[in-house]
Amino acid sequence: MGKTLFEKIWEKHVVDTLPDGTIQLYIDRLYCHEVTSPQAFAGLKARGLKPFRPEQITCMPDHNIPTLNQDKPIDDPVSKNQVDTLEQNAKDFNLTYYGLQHPKNGIIHVVGPENGLTQPGMTLVCGDSHTSTHGALGAIAFGIGTSEVEMTLATQCIMQRKPKTMRISIDGKRKPGVTAKDFALYVISKMTTGGATGYFVEYAGEAIRNTTMEERLTICNLSIEMGARGGMIAPDDVTFAYLKDREFSPRGEAWEKSLAEWRKLYSDADARFDKEIVFHAGDIEPMITYGTNPGMGMGIRENIPAMEKIDEAGRISYKKSLDYMGFTAGEPVLGKKIDYVFLGSCTNGRIEDFRAFASLVKGRRKADNVTAWLVPGSWMVERQIRAEGIDKILNEAGFELRQPGCSACLAMNEDKVPVGKYAVSTSNRNFEGRQGPGARTILAGPLVAAAAAVTGCITDPRDLAED
Repeated sequence: MGKTLFEKIWEKHVVDTLPDGTIQLYIDRLYCHEVTSPQAFAGLKARGLKPFRPEQITCMPDHNIPTLNQDKPIDDPVSKNQVDTLEQNAKDFNLTYYGLQHPKNGIIHVVGPENGLTQPGMTLVCGDSHTSTHGALGAIAFGIGTSEVEMTLATQCIMQRKPKTMRISIDGKRKPGVTAKDFALYVISKMTTGGATGYFVEYAGEAIRNTTMEERLTICNLSIEMGARGGMIAPDDVTFAYLKDREFSPRGEAWEKSLAEWRKLYSDADARFDKEIVFHAGDIEPMITYGTNPGMGMGIRENIPAMEKIDEAGRISYKKSLDYMGFTAGEPVLGKKIDYVFLGSCTNGRIEDFRAFASLVKGRRKADNVTAWLVPGSWMVERQIRAEGIDKILNEAGFELRQPGCSACLAMNEDKVPVGKYAVSTSNRNFEGRQGPGARTILAGPLVAAAAAVTGCITDPRDLAED
């Protein structure tokens, strides 16, 4: 019997299997940011240990950093302490560190792929659930807890139970105006936030094969939002073209050797998954969320589901979500006035997201009632924006570009949405208070965000594209 892509990579990284079935899994790369690493480094120091393979560890601050005036000291004492602590720990253990304003600083899940640190066939971990992003390059990547960060630092291994496998196929061709974010939000709305719990998901099908590398990163990023341990896509010519000549990608003969190995990374025709699910790209419209978890999503022209359409077990939380959002069951969200727009995060902070946003705001003006935070995922993305003249399009439309960081994805820095305000956000979570205490988050893709930014309300981007 053939093997899945996940099984091929997993089996090559098994160091040992304990009597109870727990796997000692070798980790190729550890990413560290300022939020989940301090206790792990403190644990190493307390035990007199050093990182086992420091060259395979990359550190950078991203969650707590400001997106304005990064050349000045951080005002918030908690954020400053976390960023300073990471920098000191990296120095103490002689680890690669990309600090504020370093040319390779940014959101760690954007920086890793764009610099070629993330490669097919690898195992990668980080103390961050959205580590699943890196699976887009044909890797096993998943988030871990702080104690596991310490374990990886000390041994370059981690103890894991092997997850089950699931293949989600999206067949057919997508409709105009539909983005990879819409693919992901559609799948999560059908799977629910717990529908993939215990599984590692491989995405497949014609619509997936026809995505760009950056779109794949968006799709895999959101795998965790349906409960999956991680998500991945088999590497192909799209992947290889993306990686070629990246700073940390193999070169010369090493590239040819790596390429030969990477081409073996696919699920065999007779491989068996524990679960198979098929969706059709033609069914997917521009998506938007209406509640307080990513599974509460719908097509932008649909109405919020009526109470009787909700499973009885979920009706209390459903009503609580709508009360928090100020929405009513059965009503449309199209035309709802909004206050903030956020373009960025490890979900949609890449150059293609800014290109898409700019394509819709070009020749238009930002709505007066909208505060817009446009935050590149890295300094490399910021440089691309300026090189392509996207910053000029944005400026002419009344928008300003901020500096890289996680920004308004989560309320751990200065970019917080005020109480009761509505934010159309290209980030990954719409939990209560995720973007600030009392903030109301509406998840969407970059085209929906752009349409809202120039109209001041929730708007189908296809209407503007037709204009």
